[in-house]
Amino acid sequence: MAVGVLALQGSFNEHIAALKRVGVKGVEVRKPEQLESLKALIIPGGESTTMAKLAEYHNLFPALRDFVKTGKPVWGTCAGLIFLADKAIGQKIGGQELIGGLDCTVHRNFFGSQIQSFVAEVPVPEVVAKEGGPPSFLGVFIRAPGILEVGPQVQVLAQVSAPSDQSDPTGKIIEVLTNPENAGSEKKVIVAVKQGNLLATAFHPELTSDTRWHSYFLKMISETSQDASSSNSEDLNLSEQPKYELPVFQQ
Repeated sequence: MAVGVLALQGSFNEHIAALKRVGVKGVEVRKPEQLESLKALIIPGGESTTMAKLAEYHNLFPALRDFVKTGKPVWGTCAGLIFLADKAIGQKIGGQELIGGLDCTVHRNFFGSQIQSFVAEVPVPEVVAKEGGPPSFLGVFIRAPGILEVGPQVQVLAQVSAPSDQSDPTGKIIEVLTNPENAGSEKKVIVAVKQGNLLATAFHPELTSDTRWHSYFLKMISETSQDASSSNSEDLNLSEQPKYELPVFQQ
């Protein structure tokens, strides 16, 4: 069993270390042919424009799109979320190529610049129900994107409060993020979603020692593979790993 981690730029080493903590080998991926033997793929956080240019240089986009279409699990964190989105706004001049497949609109750097990075407790009932542990995760948001819109097949896993001074470049943020049943409610922005074999988070679970997100992702292998059986989790030795650990980043 090997899980690939796109290793063009960004926090791929941190994801490989997290996979090791849950008993799974992480494989660095830089060439299209390296995707062929993998059961799942993680697209890490980093500088999305730079990652896109490197992926284009190595002719990775066709192979990455094909991998998504196979139904094998793919998880994008931060820049990886942008890669998986069908539509991204707020990009640099000239834009960037996307892999697509995730029916959502993402705002690049929704939460601001590097100096506006932050950490926040993020409630994720769906993941906690499967992995146990505390009711929330410490989300590390570094120049993070925000998800503005999702399609009907997309499951929202987590939301956080939107910045009070957040502008509305699309004319849709207020409409989408405000609960229509509660006028004047606090605005929320979506920061984690799942759609079929695709998982995406705007924050960086790989930068904490809480391994529940990685365990949750690995269990998607048995949920999304047509020939999967109940033995998959045993093969991954997930049941022998600690359900959670104390986070690296603390407020």
